[in-house]
Amino acid sequence: MEKLSIHTDKAPAAIGPYSQGVAAGSFVFVSGQLPLDPETGKFPEGIAAQTEQSIKNLREILLAAGTDLDRVVKTTVFLFDMNDFAAMNAVYQQAFGTENCPARAAIEVRRLPKDALVEIEAIAIR
Repeated sequence: MEKLSIHTDKAPAAIGPYSQGVAAGSFVFVSGQLPLDPETGKFPEGIAAQTEQSIKNLREILLAAGTDLDRVVKTTVFLFDMNDFAAMNAVYQQAFGTENCPARAAIEVRRLPKDALVEIEAIAIR
C-alpha cells in the first residue's frame, strides 16, 4: 500500500516532524488540527470560534487529499475543558450533521499545543 503525505497552504503547517495528513490506500488520516488561522498564525477567541477554525483546517486538508467532511468516518476531539463540550458540539454538529455522522471520541486533556482550547483529528475515506 502506498503512503502519500498531504500538504496544503490553506491549513497551518505542521509544527513538528509530522504531516498535515497522510493518504494510505482508500483512507486519509488527518493530524490533529489546532484552531490556527493559516493566514495570521493566531487563534480566534472562544471555544466556538476555535472549533470552527479547527474544522475548517481539517476540511482544507481533506480537500487537498481529494475528499471532504462527508467522508469522515472517525474523529477525536481533544478539549482543554470538558465544560466547553456543549459549545464545541454545537459547531461540530453544524459541520458533520446528525445523520450518518462519524464515530467520535471527545477527551479532556491537561494542555494542548500553544494552549489551544480544542484540537481535532480525523480519518476519512477518499
